[in-house]
Amino acid sequence: MSARPPEPSEPDEETEADAFAEATGSASRDFFLAGQRIPARRPAPGLYIVATPIGNLGDITLRALETLATADLVACEDTRVTSKLMHRYGLKTPLTAYHEHNAERARPRLLSALGEGGVVALVSDAGTPLVSDPGYRLVRDVLAEGHQVIPLPGASAPLAALVGAGLATDTFCFAGFLPVKQGQRRSRLAELGGIPATLVFFESPRRVAATLADMATTLGAEREAVVARELTKAFETFERGTLAELHDRFADENVRGEIVIVVGPPEAGHDADPEDADALLAAALATMKPAGAAKEVARATGLDRKVLYARAMELKSADRKDETP
Repeated sequence: MSARPPEPSEPDEETEADAFAEATGSASRDFFLAGQRIPARRPAPGLYIVATPIGNLGDITLRALETLATADLVACEDTRVTSKLMHRYGLKTPLTAYHEHNAERARPRLLSALGEGGVVALVSDAGTPLVSDPGYRLVRDVLAEGHQVIPLPGASAPLAALVGAGLATDTFCFAGFLPVKQGQRRSRLAELGGIPATLVFFESPRRVAATLADMATTLGAEREAVVARELTKAFETFERGTLAELHDRFADENVRGEIVIVVGPPEAGHDADPEDADALLAAALATMKPAGAAKEVARATGLDRKVLYARAMELKSADRKDETP
């Protein structure tokens, strides 16, 4: 039988965090779990990047609850959304809005709290903060002023979609949201298409069909992909197939919910079809000059840049002729 682990010793002296907590009246906050009151121990001063559930409110860590319970301030995208999580676990910590529209005004208050030895928690509406959001500016300023930044890992929609997709996970690239305009979207896909990695995207439900169509055209109709919907929620689904198959499946569907699209890596040693190269060039030419388009498509396909430049000039010339009345 192994020896019983020693009881944790009490701190010999008051920490900076304890002093600040007593001064602000936030020294003894608890949280509730399964109907039980759980005492929360206050962490050291600093900015805590706290991951929150992406759908199922049970997907939160004990460390996150303890930090949210004892922080002096919780900075969140939407106080109404975060209030639901706080209420679920009996958390009373003050909330303050922090998002891209008020960040410049709100940041000084957070920096001031940290300067006084406080504990500030940063959360997003769902998932891990700073993933496809502008919170990095706060982290940059906090570090510049010499304060600690402590990430608390947890729920993440891109990672949940990736590990549930059944596609290669050894190398992957999270690309966030694609541009709304088709020309810019295809150009961005052309830039990403040749990367030897699984690609992960966020997408709006109303643009899923259009994006899948552009992916099939730009990345290749037979490329394997997965559309993950409503992750961790009651109606979670993973739709698998080629990009062409997925486009056909979603073309006439009224898509709802949060969407993550995962696209498998390009086949090793696959030679680009001339028609595929033309599609990539046409997409790139929507936002680039022929030289830039040829460079991007050459990088994505491995085809000769000079040959692609000549073809880009031909396509550009053909477009001009079509526009002539």
